[in-house]
Amino acid sequence: MTRSDNNRKGRPSKNTKGGNQQKPFRKHFSTKAKQADPQKKSNPDEIRLNRYIANAGICSRREADTYIAAGNVTVNGKPVTEMGYKVKRSDDVRFDGKKLSLEKKEYILLNKPKNFITTTSDEKGRRTVMELVSSASKARLMPVGRLDRNTTGLLLFTNDGDLTKKLTHPKHGVRKIYHVHLDQSLSLADLHKIEAGLELEDGPIEVDSISFIQGAPKKELGIEIHSGRNRIVRRIFEHLGYQVTKLDRVIFAGLTKKDLPRGHWRHLTEQEVINLKNIK
Repeated sequence: MTRSDNNRKGRPSKNTKGGNQQKPFRKHFSTKAKQADPQKKSNPDEIRLNRYIANAGICSRREADTYIAAGNVTVNGKPVTEMGYKVKRSDDVRFDGKKLSLEKKEYILLNKPKNFITTTSDEKGRRTVMELVSSASKARLMPVGRLDRNTTGLLLFTNDGDLTKKLTHPKHGVRKIYHVHLDQSLSLADLHKIEAGLELEDGPIEVDSISFIQGAPKKELGIEIHSGRNRIVRRIFEHLGYQVTKLDRVIFAGLTKKDLPRGHWRHLTEQEVINLKNIK
């Protein structure tokens, strides 16, 4: 029997039925193999436990895995040691018994200019320090302590409530140094009175140190104090008959104004945050 021209070329004849006709290569694959199983949609209300811990500012995700495996973390009162465990944003997550907040901790340092009040809002429509850090973070930041409207210098903002309590409580002795300008030269006798402590209308006050600034007029001083009482530096000098014409906070809790122009802000470094948390 004579082969068809197609068969001579090694191609199967269209008229060939059954036999050893080879099926097209593509038909050897199941259509099911082409269709991958749809992935399970992630729940936007859920987050991996290690990420939750990292966002709370406790440690990195890798370190969080170590703590999880060691049993340091509980979810809704039960220890969780499973890697990749997911929690809901509404869950009660605790690290060593302390409840965590999902919001990542932020720490912003501002060199405050004059004419801004230290509050989150003002019913009189005056400008607040929150305007100056509005672009710094999406977190709900709060100022740590206060600076008067006309007082300039370092002001810290954070959403870390525990750190805020520590830095504003007098028992921790947080170091605050001010550069003071007076309307007249301070007498040596009055400087000694301040050193010894004064009795103000709301109780006694003691400064940590006070001194004239080398090379500057006697109306300029440096004063270190840890009290958080309202307008305390101004009231110390007013008690002795002086007026403070300019007041600038140059050091706060070990933080300085270096490379931070007036009206500008920056994020704290990791080491600076560690130093603040280590304050006893």
